[in-house]
Amino acid sequence: MYSTLQGACVDPALVAISAALVIGCAGIPGLFLRKPGLGQIFSTVATILAALAGLPSSLLLLFSHTTTTYSLDWGLPFGPCELVIDPLSAFFLLPVFLVSAAGSLFAVGYWPSAEHRTTERGLTFFYGLLSSSMAILLMARNGVFFLMVWEIMALSAYFLLVTEHEREDVRRAGTVYLIATHTGTAALFVYFSFLAAQTGSFMLPTAGSLSALSPVAAIIALAAFVGFGAKAGIMPLHIWLPSAHANAPSHVSAVMSGVMLKMGLYGIFRTLTFFHDPPLLWGAVLTVAGIVTALFGIAFAVAQRDLKRLLACSSIENIGIITTGLGVALLGVSSHTLPLVYLGLAGALLHILNHSLFKPLLFFGSGAIIHASGTREMNLMGGLAKGMPRVALFVLVGSVAICGIPPLNGFASEFLLYLGFFRQLTENSLSYLVLLAPLLALVGGLAVVAFSKLYSSVFLGTPRSPGAAHPHEAGLTMQLPLAVLALLCLLIGVVPQVALRLVYPAIASFYPGLASTEYPAEYGSILDKLSLVGVLLLTMAVVITLLWYWRLKKGRVTSAPTWGCGYQRGTARIQYGATAFSEIAVSVFSGIIRQKIRRPAMAGLFPGGSRCVDHPTETLLERIIAPLFTLAGISFAFLRRLQHGLMHVYMMYIFATLFILMLWAH
Repeated sequence: MYSTLQGACVDPALVAISAALVIGCAGIPGLFLRKPGLGQIFSTVATILAALAGLPSSLLLLFSHTTTTYSLDWGLPFGPCELVIDPLSAFFLLPVFLVSAAGSLFAVGYWPSAEHRTTERGLTFFYGLLSSSMAILLMARNGVFFLMVWEIMALSAYFLLVTEHEREDVRRAGTVYLIATHTGTAALFVYFSFLAAQTGSFMLPTAGSLSALSPVAAIIALAAFVGFGAKAGIMPLHIWLPSAHANAPSHVSAVMSGVMLKMGLYGIFRTLTFFHDPPLLWGAVLTVAGIVTALFGIAFAVAQRDLKRLLACSSIENIGIITTGLGVALLGVSSHTLPLVYLGLAGALLHILNHSLFKPLLFFGSGAIIHASGTREMNLMGGLAKGMPRVALFVLVGSVAICGIPPLNGFASEFLLYLGFFRQLTENSLSYLVLLAPLLALVGGLAVVAFSKLYSSVFLGTPRSPGAAHPHEAGLTMQLPLAVLALLCLLIGVVPQVALRLVYPAIASFYPGLASTEYPAEYGSILDKLSLVGVLLLTMAVVITLLWYWRLKKGRVTSAPTWGCGYQRGTARIQYGATAFSEIAVSVFSGIIRQKIRRPAMAGLFPGGSRCVDHPTETLLERIIAPLFTLAGISFAFLRRLQHGLMHVYMMYIFATLFILMLWAH
């Protein structure tokens, strides 16, 4: 290997590459060590140390405003294999290293080897392989090498997903994921083939080197949207996401949602840098797809009663918000509206960073909850805050952050998008973008409903099952990642101008025309004012909490029964559950969210016990795609008759095929 940078004692790019390789190899010793748990501990220590080296190296590369290139002499006939780290790649590397290390530490307490001896080796090995492949993917600049690493990432995620393969729902989720991800990979084969035909090389084009006005460019853009959009979870390419994230181990779900989805977004970001004149239609398609994904994703989240499935559908919503920001930025590029470009990119990239913090925080929290209560069903939880107050606090931070409420980090990125929408009222073009503001506000309102439902049904009230009646606090290895991510959510929310400086090099790398503008200082000053508001809100919350504790200690606390509408005592059966909480909101979207509803018929003077069932379905998967697969299976059933196991008939098939090909060639 060689580097284009000279004169540095230790090249940070080489450190980042080495860190990625160490993480990928961290699980290998555990495959051969016989003592249970030793491989997991070794992998965790190696992953954390590698991440501690990779994070500062990525930050140095991000702010260096340079591009570092290493070339691998691989001997394959597809051109040079280059590993390149520019500010855009360095920005996406940050969540890879951070979340991978946090998940590895969380797994020590959540998935201990003493209780999961049969799955420890495979889970640890493929976890490191997934994290490493994502980091190397961000550096790959050869199309064939990119596809190789992409496939390693996809298969590693599959083997992690089906860790508990003895369960039917896990196997089904794995099958759906495998079909969806390889459908996207097929689109990427088309993408890289046409890209190579356009440029004459398998190397990814340099920024702004291609024209978007040719028919081939439209095919490349469409293939990129399908291939990368399927991995990101953009609707209607999201069908694998809810079941995959719900059935994977929670620390794997955190990496898949917090990081792997971003690999699809990275592919779209990188593709758009190739073209110097994107048409207005591209930005319009991304904007509409993004806002539809955000709205439908959070609507499906509101309807869920499975804790992890709710979080998975919420990931679709956040991917939609990011896609909307990218689409708005692309509209700004097409119309030469630089403020719109800056606000769209800043909102999208900052939300990528924010989502990579609060979504792993919530998935780690869900793992601690499931570990304590033994169920993912929110209707069977309740009152867990008494037994696990620290986890309740961390999940509260994540819930407030994901709803975009100050002073947490989710507010800052969404505020930049709102600013872009309303700024167009003063412009002569694209003023209709202001119509996106109420739609984004509706998404935020539904997010509040969804996460109010999550938090109240899980942590408040009284326990609704024996498992929830005796919860236990998470161990130190589980609490530490939660605390770190919660603290980062709070810090970015309080000082968003610092995070804005973090994303600016990636913005300049995506669109170099913004490198010399005054917009960063202008909007940075606005975020400075928001920072003061955030500090004020945080101070008020701390003061009110301290006064409340002081009054509890000084005053005499008594308890007495409250009026219960004639009931002698309150029980779990008469309190609101997760399904009841969101029933009205779900009914508004009844045309989109299809539910399996069963209402028992009451008969006789003294009817027996019965249950009401409201089960949300995967509308697109179960009502459209699955029936199409069934129809295809019936249509091609006659082909099974050709598979009868007679070798001499198979040889006749081969002979007939060769004969027909010879006639065709002649």
